[in-house]
Amino acid sequence: MDSPGNKCTAPNTNREYFALLSYLPLNKYRAIPAFFKFTFQKQLRSTPGIIGYALHAKPWSRDFWTFSACTDEKLMDFVGKIPHRQAMKAMMRHRGPTKFTKWEIMGSAVPLRWEEAMARSKKGEAS
Repeated sequence: MDSPGNKCTAPNTNREYFALLSYLPLNKYRAIPAFFKFTFQKQLRSTPGIIGYALHAKPWSRDFWTFSACTDEKLMDFVGKIPHRQAMKAMMRHRGPTKFTKWEIMGSAVPLRWEEAMARSKKGEAS
């Protein structure tokens, strides 16, 4: 189940952007409603420099991925701000080991295909 890639700003196709893929496994099925409660579309849309974002969900296996593209690593500021920080704390006991993959992405590749994002994650590219 994929959310459509949400473009916040039209990317410059000749420019590189900061990309972040987050893998967020849940330990229990009953944590899934809480996970969806903590979606951050409004906060992401208002994050300076955000180009786009999307969610890839496999609820039957309790696996979730988020993808975000931003003009630079200021996207990481989003992580430390409320409500995201509060959600991370609340969900910590419901999560398995997370994985974050960071890379540079050309604007022409946004929105990113999930197949490419997953391949980058499996290759273990630097994060």
